[in-house]
Amino acid sequence: MLASSSAHDWQQTVDPKNATLRGVDLNLLIVFDAVMQEQNITRAAKNLNMSQPAVSNAVARLKVMFKDDLFMRKGRGISPTLRARQLSTPVRQALQLVRNELPGTSFDPATSSRIFSIAIGTPNDVRFAPELIKNTAKKAPSVKLNLDSLGGTSLQERLIQQEIDYIIGYTYFDNADFVSTEIFSDELVVICAKDHPRLGQSSKISMEQLLHEQHASLSPTSDVMDLNHIVYKDLQVQSSYRGATLGNLIAVAAQSELLCVVPRWVKEFFPTSLELHAMPFPGEQTQIRAYLTWHESRQNDAAHIWMRDQLMAVCGEVVAKG
Repeated sequence: MLASSSAHDWQQTVDPKNATLRGVDLNLLIVFDAVMQEQNITRAAKNLNMSQPAVSNAVARLKVMFKDDLFMRKGRGISPTLRARQLSTPVRQALQLVRNELPGTSFDPATSSRIFSIAIGTPNDVRFAPELIKNTAKKAPSVKLNLDSLGGTSLQERLIQQEIDYIIGYTYFDNADFVSTEIFSDELVVICAKDHPRLGQSSKISMEQLLHEQHASLSPTSDVMDLNHIVYKDLQVQSSYRGATLGNLIAVAAQSELLCVVPRWVKEFFPTSLELHAMPFPGEQTQIRAYLTWHESRQNDAAHIWMRDQLMAVCGEVVAKG
């Protein structure tokens, strides 16, 4: 529990020109992290099992320590200043490193109430979410999963800020701050309508035919643009339709003369009533790899290691069955 000294007392006991860890109450960083995550004093106090006045007092001391307002009132909550946002990631990572090394921090899935946030880009959310939920409920009944199908460029920042714990998707994060490991691969196929006038009865498609035909491709605003980029990065094709999801592409291709390129399992997932025809992708890259990614600061966290193992195992089982 934090001491109840005032911001005035704190200002008197710490010489800002010679501040060291000996003169800093590190418990204040725990309060800072909680308030930063909740952006609400009352909720932060509840999470910390502290009184609201004690948290408010700690925030006042933090303001003196960092010479910044840190949090400004906004409606019924508070909004972090630029300085608070700059401090958020290093403080959270430092606290996590300390927690990882504390005695008695072993993770017991049977009793833990940990919350894990996982970003699974569509369409893999539909593929894996049901089994992930069932597996977690069976092995860790009090653990909560927050599964998010949204993707986009903000994922990397959310991983840094530790707003999410993992990403499952087709993007490999080539950065020392992240760890990406391949967890499965999918065969790429070209989809068209079964009654397509030129390709409906073909067992294969040439690259020349692929480039000549009109395509249904993903919109630039799609959350799975990484898949679109991987497939079409070296191909110049004409897209007559741009959709938000792979399901949209397949539905349009099934009812027109457009083609789309998707992982084979996506085609198998859709009802046969769509009358789809699949051919092997004629490019050099006939497989697309998917990765599990997390921030390197979580590398040795016992709880994260357990959940990583679960994610890799469940995804592997689903792919094997598919």
